[in-house]
Amino acid sequence: MAQDKPSGNLPVDGPKIISAGDAKEKTNNFYDNAETYALSGSEISIEGEVENPGKVDFRELQKHSVIAKEAILGPDGQNRFTGAYRYDGYSLFDILNNCILKKKNKDEFPPVIDLYILIENDKGEKAVLSWGEIYYPNNLHKCIIATDVARIVPSKTGELWPLPSQRKLVIGNDLLGERNISNPVKITVMTPSRGIPLNRDIKPLFSARVSVTSGEREIQGIENIPSNTALTTYNTIFYGKGRGIHSTTPFTGIRLKDLLAASLKISHEDLQKAILTIIGIDGYRAVFSFSEIMNRNDQEEVLLIPCNDKEEGGRFRVFPACDFFSDRAIKAVSEISISRVE
Repeated sequence: MAQDKPSGNLPVDGPKIISAGDAKEKTNNFYDNAETYALSGSEISIEGEVENPGKVDFRELQKHSVIAKEAILGPDGQNRFTGAYRYDGYSLFDILNNCILKKKNKDEFPPVIDLYILIENDKGEKAVLSWGEIYYPNNLHKCIIATDVARIVPSKTGELWPLPSQRKLVIGNDLLGERNISNPVKITVMTPSRGIPLNRDIKPLFSARVSVTSGEREIQGIENIPSNTALTTYNTIFYGKGRGIHSTTPFTGIRLKDLLAASLKISHEDLQKAILTIIGIDGYRAVFSFSEIMNRNDQEEVLLIPCNDKEEGGRFRVFPACDFFSDRAIKAVSEISISRVE
């Protein structure tokens, strides 16, 4: 649905109807049957490890739509449904597209796969996303700053879910919308503060176990996949950003979130602000947000792949089925480091 582009930053005078909707269902689009409302919002700045920080200019950006069945984590640990919506807005892919990266650890580790962004709103609430879930996914433009919203109204009940009043971050692949914070005002580009030596000359490239750590404490050790564990197979085209095609061989492993469930508890704080740095024995690593591993709604899971004991790149590898590129498929995984960004 075509909409006018803003002239500069977004309106701050509250939600208003900008489209009446196709209430009589004259088309096959189920997602435009209700009124579309404009949301109020503030300026957004980009800071951190970039050479060109400053305010976001939305004038040349294209709007994208994300449909969301939203739920949050209830006090009893059960998911609580809050509504179904179509959000229109500007993708983080486009917002950050012209940022010139200035990685603090570029000399140590040039790849961009250990970058992440921290988004903060006017109330000080924060949400973290990995660079990979913005620029590497099979389906782009699923992470947006929503400027407009429309209800997706069930045709039999006509139930009208509460409308947000402010612009908000919307992560389309999240099961629980804990990262969907209102009125974001700042985006900070970051890399983990921990230094990790890189040694690509290790032969053979092999790690006998995976240490799951939180801070300086090991909370879980992985040496074998439990015999009663259900395995998942993904047929894939394994394609790297640099080297192109690697293989078309299927990957079979365990969903990483199932293996980590023994030592991790889903919490509001971790869904919003935790990251996992997956590290190979040679120091090659990639950052994932806690939510993109533990809180997906698209079944494109991150797998831990058991390899033969003496296989190059073993004993465990990571395969992110959610990614278009293979770059975050870490070999010879030796550590999964969990930290919360404050």
